[in-house]
Amino acid sequence: MKKILLALSLSGALLSAAPLYAEEAVAPAAVTATEVAPVAATPAPVAEPVVAAAEAAPAEAAPAPTANKGDDAFLMICAAFVILMTIPGVALFYGGLVRKKNMLSVLMQVFTVFSLVSVLWMIYGYSVAFTEGNAFFGSLDKVFLSGVTADSLAASWNKATPIHEMIYIVFQGAFAAITCALIVGAFAERAKFAGVLAFIVLWFTFSYLPIAHMVWYWAGPDAYTDQTAADAALATAGWLFQKGALDFAGGTVVHINAAVAGLVGAYVIGKRIGYGKEAMLPHNVVMTMIGSALLWFGWFGFNAGSALEANGVAGLAFLNTWLATSAAAVSWMATEWIFKSKPSMLGAASGAVAGLVAITPACGFVGPGGALAIGLLAGIICLWGVHGLKKLMGADDALDVFGVHGVGGILGAMLTAVFADPALGGISWWDYVANAPGAYDMAAQLKIQAIAVGTTVVWSGVVAFIAFKLVDITIGLRVSEEEERIGLDVTSHGERAYND
Repeated sequence: MKKILLALSLSGALLSAAPLYAEEAVAPAAVTATEVAPVAATPAPVAEPVVAAAEAAPAEAAPAPTANKGDDAFLMICAAFVILMTIPGVALFYGGLVRKKNMLSVLMQVFTVFSLVSVLWMIYGYSVAFTEGNAFFGSLDKVFLSGVTADSLAASWNKATPIHEMIYIVFQGAFAAITCALIVGAFAERAKFAGVLAFIVLWFTFSYLPIAHMVWYWAGPDAYTDQTAADAALATAGWLFQKGALDFAGGTVVHINAAVAGLVGAYVIGKRIGYGKEAMLPHNVVMTMIGSALLWFGWFGFNAGSALEANGVAGLAFLNTWLATSAAAVSWMATEWIFKSKPSMLGAASGAVAGLVAITPACGFVGPGGALAIGLLAGIICLWGVHGLKKLMGADDALDVFGVHGVGGILGAMLTAVFADPALGGISWWDYVANAPGAYDMAAQLKIQAIAVGTTVVWSGVVAFIAFKLVDITIGLRVSEEEERIGLDVTSHGERAYND
């Protein structure tokens, strides 16, 4: 079958990308083996006269697909959960990690970036990411959400099971907003507010949107009526979707994408004054713990919602998110306890976020055993990422965006290929033409995942570097030394987080 259905997204990889139901079919999705289209029941024997009469009767038109109110309600709740992840989740997690004099500036950056990207998403972001164009960019057909009405439908991961498009727009827009907000932690405490906003506009446009389109855009399951139709539909999908990249909820699109941009920013903007010489301890670990807890809570919507339906796959993603996060928190804390003699609250909170990141691309493809393994490994490897790897790279990644989101995202993306194997309790890709699970090839999938990771790293890195340089040349990226020493709360915003 031309192995296209291997690319079929070996599992519908993008349970995040829902094309417009009636107009845009996007590449072949592979849903999970548990999400089988209904099997036709074997008809009971019928007397010949009745059969003849039935043949003579005119064929009735199939009823138009309608959205399920339960699925719509589920996705609306999940979208609200994802919004909670950014404001206040990321804001408090990051805010507690910086020094007291910069607390408000981090809250302001996260809050404003979320708001700015939400507006850009409505104006052109959704159209560029989730309409048919070429393998790298969508079209401008939906600019300002042109043509989208309260009755517009988008495809889910089962045939004839649409959801309302406006809900899907909000859900995906919340993903875009949190991705951009994650970046600011890498160069916290020294960047100009105007420079941050200008960079976000450029990076969102030329990195987030094309990566989202490449990984998540396809035509939807209803386009796969036969092999010829499947081949034609797959040709309209995003480049990495065509290759079969698996990313259930954003390992490449969100975490690696944001982490690489943040790391480039840390290099371009430079180290904080006194970095490596002065203590730069978190000013409020309590807030960081609250932020991590809100992230964990909201992440259930992030991952389970990517199933786009209230079904068993959503339940699997929900369970895996709970399990992997718990395992990572324990493994990070235990490793820290062994090598540093004391377990820390900051370590446990960081481990939880590492587990959330690592399970994101895998949550709908792996079984609970795979989720447990991914979580345990994420806690240990991301701990090395924020200590050993950070020293090797020599960058002042202030809030360890790359150490957690970059390392965790890469780990999760690669382990998805391992634990999605049915032999290890995972779920194979779904062949919509044959209406059956496809044969799984772990080695081939590892290669595809490596291509997806490499593409994201290079694309985001190049775009981020160019965008940072353009902003630096025009309006500047870094505050003055005096402003940095005083603190950005007062010098950039004229306020203090705490008025003693």
